[in-house]
Amino acid sequence: MGIADARAMHPAIDVVEQDIAADRRLLEGLADWCDRYTPLVALEGTEGLFLDITGCAHLFGGERAMRDDMLTRLFHQGFAVCCGVASTPGAAWAASRHTRADPSPDCAQARAEPRADWKRAIVAPGREEALVAPLPLSALRLDLATRDGLESVGLRTVGAVLDTPRAPLARRFGKAVLLRLDQALGRVEESISPRLPVPPLSVERAFAEPLVQLEDIERLVLALGAALKQDLERRGEGARKLDLLLFRVDGVVRRISVGASRPLRNPLLMQRLFRERLATIGETIETGYGFDLIRLSAVQVARFDSMQMDLTGAAGDHGDDMALFADRVRARLGEGVLMRQAPAESHIPERAVTMAPVAAAMAKFSPATVLSAAAARKRDRPIRLFKPPEYVDVTAAEVPEGPPSHFRWRRAAYTVARAEGPERIAPEWWCEDDGQARDYFRVEDTTGRRYWLYREGFYGADGMQPRWYVHGMFA
Repeated sequence: MGIADARAMHPAIDVVEQDIAADRRLLEGLADWCDRYTPLVALEGTEGLFLDITGCAHLFGGERAMRDDMLTRLFHQGFAVCCGVASTPGAAWAASRHTRADPSPDCAQARAEPRADWKRAIVAPGREEALVAPLPLSALRLDLATRDGLESVGLRTVGAVLDTPRAPLARRFGKAVLLRLDQALGRVEESISPRLPVPPLSVERAFAEPLVQLEDIERLVLALGAALKQDLERRGEGARKLDLLLFRVDGVVRRISVGASRPLRNPLLMQRLFRERLATIGETIETGYGFDLIRLSAVQVARFDSMQMDLTGAAGDHGDDMALFADRVRARLGEGVLMRQAPAESHIPERAVTMAPVAAAMAKFSPATVLSAAAARKRDRPIRLFKPPEYVDVTAAEVPEGPPSHFRWRRAAYTVARAEGPERIAPEWWCEDDGQARDYFRVEDTTGRRYWLYREGFYGADGMQPRWYVHGMFA
């Protein structure tokens, strides 16, 4: 109804403009909080969540105990929640919205009155049809037009739809009616898509007295890392990315992530990385009343190759210190601080290399491969490229396609003693306005300095003089 009519009926009504983005953030925050019960949490529309608790309920004493704990905690956080537990998502959805579930099991009314209606929110396996049969058509998650069409022919409950032949229903109202009905009854499998990937390994610890000091969290990371190490060793893997989830008493969840250049298992290294991260963001972490649950998850894992040690106890791999240094810098300052050069699919020199995070490079780091790659690059390309190439004034050159003999660059004149080339690099045909072909020369002046010059264009072409540039310098 209109606001004027609503205020006429209820003068004290409070009207607040809807904020869809804020509602979405709140729902996502609740989804993060529900991760304490199961990692399989999915958003359902704008006001609901799906939790797949298969294999998780026994950790809380069963489905009923899990539901009671969840509703109690949400009630103390200020939320009115209706919960339904069933063997299928469709039946759970119907039970949460169309059964009289008490959203606040700790309130005085719930303690004083019988809780039989509230217990109906848990549907026993095989009782899905008995649950949905007396419910209205909205329990099947059908759109409004389909519901109006079914009600126009006298089908006002799910039971009436069940008693109707399926073929006429499909012809007149589409297959969506039968699909939703079969999903609710478990005849067709319906899976939920979790909003976050499920980590392969996780360890957690709950506290009767919440933690409020960051120093205690750092010490706990060491203990959780030791438990995670056992699982990693059993699987022959190491962690490449770790998440530390801090569940606050009032429902706020803080997620702290660190990455590792190489797979790691050492709890001390895990603690050191999180110490660097907490040193950076510690001021932004509001402990409030404390954290009652802390979880350490290995979000990304990789094969862990053990290194053969020599008689002195050294593993013979000199990349560990460099990897640890890179990991600590990234944990403190961010992923984009340390970058590396990575090859790109282009033969144009300035496009043949791109910058990428250093983590991928450190996974395969070894001095031998770095030196061999540098030596191979040194033979063909200069170790230093100018961006952009700098214009040079060539005063004398062999026509039509020879190297220059004299050129002026940065107000200084140079005489070429030796030259190699040309190496022609044509423009990429799939790029528009990519310029002209280039002829590259490796030249050395009379003092022994070596330059990488190129000519853009050709002598005698359309009566225009080509332009010369210096693109780099050799060591």
